[in-house]
Amino acid sequence: MNELQLIQLDLLPEYLAKIGGLQTKFDALKEADISTQSFSFYTSVASVFSSKIEGENIELDSYVKHKALGVQFQPYYTRKVDDLYSAYTFAQANSLTPNNLKEAHALLSANILEAGKQGKFRNQNMYVTTDDGRIEYVAVSPFELESEMDKWYSDVVYLLQQEMCIEEVFYYAAYLHLVFVKIHPWNDGNGRTARLIEKWFIAEKLGVKAWFLQSEKNYYLQHALYYTNLRRLGIEYPQLDYSKALDFLLMLPQSIEL
Repeated sequence: MNELQLIQLDLLPEYLAKIGGLQTKFDALKEADISTQSFSFYTSVASVFSSKIEGENIELDSYVKHKALGVQFQPYYTRKVDDLYSAYTFAQANSLTPNNLKEAHALLSANILEAGKQGKFRNQNMYVTTDDGRIEYVAVSPFELESEMDKWYSDVVYLLQQEMCIEEVFYYAAYLHLVFVKIHPWNDGNGRTARLIEKWFIAEKLGVKAWFLQSEKNYYLQHALYYTNLRRLGIEYPQLDYSKALDFLLMLPQSIEL
């Protein structure tokens, strides 16, 4: 695969040596019995835990009651998760294209960003800060952002065209997630989008069972490690060291065990 621009292959041999047997476990995935034509339990799991990673104070049991049974809560309690649920539902019915990715972001950021910034790349510098105000990451410059996203999507298109085993699919899905987060193209909602992309890519390659993976829950249950592994690569986008990405990439296959 010599046409990739941002995704790197250096870690693939070691990655493949550490995991295996995913196909049988993946084939055994199925939607929960509680799900109906209008309600998906695992889409709820994805939406709740991806939101909880970002600090939303919501519990899965309450959200399932809200979506499946119509139990009413204060709007602020469910609206951002409802938006993310809509984005997952949209992705399940559409291909992973630049326009569809922007539409998914517009859906999930409806109650996060003002309308003019939903589904639109940022046009200013972006810093990720700690709770005490320290800068822990500086994303790609806005002047280079569109170029980097063109490279990223070129890699998506190329990878979607390639034949690969399930372990390779998981490797590239997690790598796309990682690079997208590091580019940080939106004003907000980058983590939510990246976790959706990861599953979206797997679904494009392997089919509908991808949506039953509990990857977001796995990341939430290990959210301190999730962020530690993201930080390993470095502080500034131009100097990121992807040779340190293996620990992050190995987290995704763990979700097939949940």
